[in-house]
Amino acid sequence: MRDFRDAKLMAKTLRQALADRDISLTHSETLEIVARQFGLDQWNILSAKIEEAGTSRSVIGIEPPMPIFRIFSVEKAKEFYCGFLGFRLDWEHRFGENFPLYCQVSRDGMALHLSEHSGDASPGAKAFVRVANVRAYHAELAGKDYRYMKPGVEQAPWGLEMTVIDPFSNRIAFCEQT
Repeated sequence: MRDFRDAKLMAKTLRQALADRDISLTHSETLEIVARQFGLDQWNILSAKIEEAGTSRSVIGIEPPMPIFRIFSVEKAKEFYCGFLGFRLDWEHRFGENFPLYCQVSRDGMALHLSEHSGDASPGAKAFVRVANVRAYHAELAGKDYRYMKPGVEQAPWGLEMTVIDPFSNRIAFCEQT
């Protein structure tokens, strides 16, 4: 069953059905008719509702995944993620004194969980992260002159990509898709 999100298809179907009866209407006119059928004054209002529905969450509400990277040294992890990559430490958790660390680091809209717990993740994982301007991020990192990582920017079939490898062999591919 169709609903308001199918309005453009409904307008196209209406236009074709009327044309079969030698009634000629423009696509814009049929969009306006469909909007009125949904009780709205004009197509622009219905169009805004369609766009809003497209960005709203479903009942299930699936969100982007939260990568968990295995770490073996809190100091090296903080040096790499906070010092080099420019992330901030959001929170830390330990089950008690002398227990492994579990924490979150983030920057802009990206967050990662870092864990010293052996069962949480395997070293050598990889995350693919979309960025708006990989060259600007590359320039920022190059300016830090971090002795253990000097990433480059490469042209891949899917866009410009810069891969960094943390001290525990986890990789993050920052990609500006073109």
